[in-house]
Amino acid sequence: MAEFTMELNDDQKQVRDWIHGFAAEVIRPAAAEWDEREETPWPVIQEAAKVGIYSLDFYAQQFFDPTGLGIPMAMEELFWGDAGIALSIVGTGLAAIGVVANGTEEQIGTWIPQMYGDQNDVKVAAFCSSEPDAGSDVGAMRTRAVYDEAKDEWVLNGTKTWATNGGIANVHIVVAVVDPELGTKGHASFIVPPNTPGLSQGQKFKKHGIRASHTAEVVLEDCRIPGSCLLGGKEKLDERLARARERARAGGGERVKNAAMATFEASRPAVGAMAVGTARAAYEVALDYAKTRTQFGRPIIDNQGVAFQLADMRTQIDAARLLVWRASWMAVAGKPFTSAEGSMSKLFASEVAKKVTAQAVQILGGNGYTREYPVERMHRDSAIYTIFEGTSEIQRLVIARTISDMPIR
Repeated sequence: MAEFTMELNDDQKQVRDWIHGFAAEVIRPAAAEWDEREETPWPVIQEAAKVGIYSLDFYAQQFFDPTGLGIPMAMEELFWGDAGIALSIVGTGLAAIGVVANGTEEQIGTWIPQMYGDQNDVKVAAFCSSEPDAGSDVGAMRTRAVYDEAKDEWVLNGTKTWATNGGIANVHIVVAVVDPELGTKGHASFIVPPNTPGLSQGQKFKKHGIRASHTAEVVLEDCRIPGSCLLGGKEKLDERLARARERARAGGGERVKNAAMATFEASRPAVGAMAVGTARAAYEVALDYAKTRTQFGRPIIDNQGVAFQLADMRTQIDAARLLVWRASWMAVAGKPFTSAEGSMSKLFASEVAKKVTAQAVQILGGNGYTREYPVERMHRDSAIYTIFEGTSEIQRLVIARTISDMPIR
């Protein structure tokens, strides 16, 4: 187990600088165009694949960094470039985490490569959990999966929403209800292979921010998939459901985490790192602007009103990064989140991103409100961090329940 450290080693610094260079030279110059187009930036994703950033090997190397800092370091640099394009590059990762967290070795080896494709024919994947009436309230999920024993197939019906890459993905990971009487304990995750009949894209959302990232509904109508596409396998599911039913008859007992929650818990510090990247980008623009913009014959940073804002912005960004790195290190070191440290990192970094980007717009004044300067886009992008993969309110609820050991509602 690696000791927690704030100092990156030489290999990590080399990777960080490499990703930063790609973000500066490829992502940033394309950011405004794809934000306006509101389309998936396939050429940029392909460039990321060519250099090795959009690949299973790259994410595996960062994921297995013994310090735990590989993924948050990579996320911060990519999202420093642009949140919308970066999310298009890393969005497949949430589906991949779902497979790694819940799947068998055979499923991991078979499906994760198909999520990425190759540098000549890039693919994307989608993780589909939220529904029109079941966002934060996963217990309200209605998408059903029914097992057809005669054909060894699962039949999926329902509508998913807010799915990154939904409908355009090569592989979809879908969370569905297999036993409604067990609530969230009766959920399971399924792999929907490419070109499966019955899966279609519903509404594509026109969003406030992260507009280069495709977000849409996914509609499942009598969508039949092989029995082998149940993540973890049916034997494991049957055992889990039997234990949940026994606990229900006994009146409670040990909590059972469902597949969607396991995926979100694993990804929350990474989302915090994304927020840190956006906040840092806005802060740097505001700092440079404040040092060069003159009013009343001197740079505006000479004014305490501006200088103190920048001091607070930098302090909050560094504090957010510390929480993200701590949670990431704890996860790889196998230390339990006894105080919901993963949720803490996501909550604080998300709120910091919204506040820092708003301050950056204010420091730039009228210029900051125009699309001629990137802080306007960064401010729009930052709003998503307090919403997706668990709202700030849900993070506070998770933290409160964890530190109190009470079923706070």
